[in-house]
Amino acid sequence: MLEARDLVAYRGDRPVAHAARIDLAQGEHLALLGPNGAGKSSLVLGLATLVRTDGELRYRGAPVRDADAYRRRIAVVFQRPLLLDRSVRENAALGLALRGVAKGARDARAENELARLGVGQLADRPALGLSGGEAQRVSIARALAIDPEILFLDEPFSALDAPTRETLIADLAHVLRERGVTTVMVTHDRDEALSLADRIGVVMNGELRQLDTAEAVFGMPSDPEIAAFVGVENVLPARVERATEELTYLRIADQHAEVTEPPPSGDDFPLLCVRPDDVVIARGVTTTSARNSFTARIVRIEPIGRRMRLVLDCGFPLIAHVTRQSARDLALEAGDQVVASFKATVPHLLPRIRH
Repeated sequence: MLEARDLVAYRGDRPVAHAARIDLAQGEHLALLGPNGAGKSSLVLGLATLVRTDGELRYRGAPVRDADAYRRRIAVVFQRPLLLDRSVRENAALGLALRGVAKGARDARAENELARLGVGQLADRPALGLSGGEAQRVSIARALAIDPEILFLDEPFSALDAPTRETLIADLAHVLRERGVTTVMVTHDRDEALSLADRIGVVMNGELRQLDTAEAVFGMPSDPEIAAFVGVENVLPARVERATEELTYLRIADQHAEVTEPPPSGDDFPLLCVRPDDVVIARGVTTTSARNSFTARIVRIEPIGRRMRLVLDCGFPLIAHVTRQSARDLALEAGDQVVASFKATVPHLLPRIRH
């Protein structure tokens, strides 16, 4: 449905974001994920032709030359709802009114989208008296009412509190999949991307660095910076001792590790990436299918939301995440000796040599 080649987005005269290639299929949900200031919003505004761009942009196979005609096919939802001092119904119907749709028809379509987003009962309320979550639901309903072929969402949840954000994400995910709307969403939140996207593009320092399925991006990040951003805190220098068809045998500091992934071509000193959630903690030696088990000392324990982050010394540094309940059940304390293990299928190997 949408193709971009060597797309450069500008703010003023300054190039701020670049994507070598983006292909968006009909009905697909794509998330552009990255830290604040990475250039995600500029890239999505470039795809929506709302900022100056260089490069090639094609819509349904044809170059986008008439930006106004293209914009009539899309809708954009911004971080702030940008509602007018009118009723909720009038705000939701605004795009239809600008397109000359008769009042009865546009009100019916607006009310239908408001109901889908769970705010149908607010149709007669003044829009400026809404809560943040309600206002953003109205903004999304307004975008969907015009039946866009592509919906662009620019960090629509970032200004909302956690409970409001969680319920809106769940409701929006249901609506988008029910409607089959092709969607490009900008977010810096990994959980949002996982909840809403079929594929994820990671934007770092103004560059689209990886675009793949969620499983590939989170399980096989393409470089150490992306690995750190998507939560792969363990990026460990390793040395290949030998490799067979089934296993790669590594040395990490003075310890041995085995992984099923083959070593990067031409690199005997790869980086071994392990997600903290994939590290299992036990008291003493246990029967496990994990091929990699290390005696470890807990250096410190840090609470992170619903989990506990364990900083371990295994002869090399290792980070593990456990639930608060597991930490209580195991009576974990700093200074304790434990066994840390992970399966051979878990790690991803990155080349340390960059060409």
